[in-house]
Amino acid sequence: MVPTESAMVSPVRKDCLTPEDRARREAATWALFEVRERSTDEDERQRLLQEIVELNIEIARGIGRRFRGRGAEDEDLEQVAYLGLLKAVHNFRLDHGTPFIGFAIPTIRGEVKRYFRDCSWTVRIPRRMQELQGMIAAAVPILEQELNREPTLAEIADRIGVEVTEVNGAEAARGCFNVLSLDRPATESESPLGETVADDSDRRYFDQLEAVDMLGPVVDDLDPRDRRILELRFVEGWTQSDIGDDIGVSQMQISRLLNRILRDLRGKLDPLPTAA
Repeated sequence: MVPTESAMVSPVRKDCLTPEDRARREAATWALFEVRERSTDEDERQRLLQEIVELNIEIARGIGRRFRGRGAEDEDLEQVAYLGLLKAVHNFRLDHGTPFIGFAIPTIRGEVKRYFRDCSWTVRIPRRMQELQGMIAAAVPILEQELNREPTLAEIADRIGVEVTEVNGAEAARGCFNVLSLDRPATESESPLGETVADDSDRRYFDQLEAVDMLGPVVDDLDPRDRRILELRFVEGWTQSDIGDDIGVSQMQISRLLNRILRDLRGKLDPLPTAA
């Protein structure tokens, strides 16, 4: 007798399953796949596939919910996630030795991301970039199943035969689905978002951008320790004492190091026509 969903899941909400519930669901799914593999009756095989889909439907719903608020309708996201689950059920193979959930989740995510890529563009990106994103979306689930972890950019690039920089660029362009109304509040208690956007009259803002742009290459030339000191002091806001504890030197040494780093940066920037 193959366990049913009602027998497998504890009497709690299905979207709040315990680890034991999930383990039982995985065992029941695996058992259904085994029965289907032995069956020669096509009607029975189709019925078993349907049972597997119903047993794991909450996986698809959960993934669909994670992508809400990005410019697509909730119902559309749910339907796309269901389609991803169907693909996972049809393509799963017992002889790979991977748990079904380890195969299903990347497959469903890939389907949802593909939907955003193909159907939800607000800002159009080059066709080559869209094609790369399609290749990445197809390769990632396979790599995740083979590696039992998320692949690195280098591994993705090697699989699809492109440079790592191309993969990085394609991934960076994934935010082009959605735009925000300038009338939308920046936060619940602040002015509209449009009032926080600088215009040509805000010279100080553009001077700051110019300074940051020119500082970038100069900071990149620093050694790793000096860059970390700058980051902890001016980005993270750490005190000199805390930085000293992290680096392994005294507060006085951090003070001297900061003075030397800033002096060197000024020396490199002084010859340049900059707003810094």
